[in-house]
Parts: sequence; C-alpha cells; structure tokens
Amino acid sequence: MKRIISISLGSSTRDHHARVTLLGEEFDIMRSGVDGKLDTAIAKVRELDGKVDAIGLGGIDVYLYAGTKRYALRDGLRLLEAAKITPVVDGSGLKNTLEREAVRFVQEELGVDLHGKNVLMVSALDRFGMAQALVDAGADVLFGDFIFALDLDKPVRDLKTFEEMAEKYLPDACKLPFQFFYPTGRKQEQPPEPKYPQYYDEAEILAGDFHFMRRYMPDRLDGKIVLTNTVTDADVEDLRRRGVATLVTTTPDFGGRSFGTNVVQAALVALLGKHSDEIEAAEYEHVLHELNLRPRVIELSSFAQGDNFTTSS
Repeated sequence: MKRIISISLGSSTRDHHARVTLLGEEFDIMRSGVDGKLDTAIAKVRELDGKVDAIGLGGIDVYLYAGTKRYALRDGLRLLEAAKITPVVDGSGLKNTLEREAVRFVQEELGVDLHGKNVLMVSALDRFGMAQALVDAGADVLFGDFIFALDLDKPVRDLKTFEEMAEKYLPDACKLPFQFFYPTGRKQEQPPEPKYPQYYDEAEILAGDFHFMRRYMPDRLDGKIVLTNTVTDADVEDLRRRGVATLVTTTPDFGGRSFGTNVVQAALVALLGKHSDEIEAAEYEHVLHELNLRPRVIELSSFAQGDNFTTSS
C-alpha cells in the first residue's frame, strides 16, 4: 500500500483520511493540518521524509504562475527543501492539466456556454491554467488576486494586464510570509466578512481557491456556479444555504470529499515512481487519462429542495 500525506497550513478541523484504489494500487491518503504553524509543518515534512511515498503541501503554494513565468514563494521553498528523500509537491505540476480539463468539463459535459459569461476568478496566480482556459473559452474574467489576496480594490479584466502586474509585484510579494495574503490555520474557520460584494454579484461563475472565495463571500450567491478545489461537507452545506446552483470541484471525490490538487499530484508521483522533477506534463496527462478522473459535481439547487443530487467522480 502506498502512503500519501498532505501537510497543510490550514486548519486541523479539515483533516480527512481515505483509502482508494488507483490503477490496481491501494493508497492510504491523509490530510494533516497544522493550524497555520509553518515551523510545525517543516518539522512534519522532515519527520515523514523517507517514510511515506509522497508528501503534498496544502494551504500554501511553492510556485505561482503568470504567463510563461514562474515565481517561487520563500515559505513554500522552505517546506519543499525540508525533505531530502520523499518527493514533495504542491499541486502546481497538475493544476495546468487538471484544471484546464475542469473548464472543458463544464463546457462539454455540463453544457455551460462560457462565451460571454461573467467569471470572478478570485486568484489566478495559483490557478493560471484554469484562468487561461476560461479566457480561451470566451468568458469575461475578472482577475481578483489583488482584491482578495492583498485587500486592494484593483480589479483586472485583461490577461495581458494581469501578467504585467504580476511581473511587477510578485518578486517582492513572494518574500513575504505566506500568511500575509492567504488565510491559514484557524483563520479558515472564521465566518466570511462580506466585502467587495459588487464583484460577486456581477459574476455568474465564481472560480478559484475556495478560501480566497469564502473570505469576503456575501450572504447570497443565488443561481451561481462555483468552480473550486477542496471543500468539506460543511462547505457544501454553506454554499447550498447561500443559494449556489452548482458546485464543481476540480478534483474527484476520495472517501467522501475532494482532496486538494497537491494530494492528487502526490498520488500520481507515487504511481509513476519518479521524483516530481523527472516527470513531464505528458506523463501526468497519460496517467490522468488512464484513471479517468473527473471533477466532482453537486447540483445544490436540487439538493436544497430535498431531491437526490448527482456526483461525477
């Protein structure tokens, strides 16, 4: 049995454990939150090094992308470098593939015409593949990175402008503690503080990291589609109460909930039996095709009325 552990800077209340079979291999998958304590996360990575098949890093990115440029976060690198034997991944190696596929899925499998749709992309830097795919599909995308990460009312609606701003600000921003612009630990449990409601109201689709999305989420999100990553049962119930029509998570259901992209990448690394630096994008695509992993879909409007809802996994 292969062991995968995700060390997350997020809240320990979101921990989860599952056993799944992938291509005939059994996997024991665990998410372990450290409540925002970076030093504890580093110590856990060191402790697990050489004892598990792969380690995922949750609640933090090592690399952010804009266009063809990659930016490394100081704190993310500290975690990555804490392991000397076991492969450590943050999910970025899969996001470009898996999350582009999720956009295609929304169009072709769910029948949502994205052309002209107003999309609020709460954070494009950690999901540039998704952002680019939405733009390529003809959606009108608002890039909310500066709004939701830095609390600056600077909406950006053009991909080239967004890339130029990222090139200007990211080299310095990457040196800051990750907690400066991303909710970690117990902050993830605090209720949303509605802010910038106009950007939520005008959007037909909310896309990107769930914690960024939730941070300033208004009370009502009636009829909207949410395209995001990891959610718990409590998150699903909260979105239902707010009136969301459809929830799509880019990763499938493992043991009753969606794990982060870092977990899926860690599992694929373990399947391929290589260090992540040795794996080409085409190899990930090949294994994903073999696994036939599909986004998880929950029709919340039907669920809200007490009907059965459907999932794809």
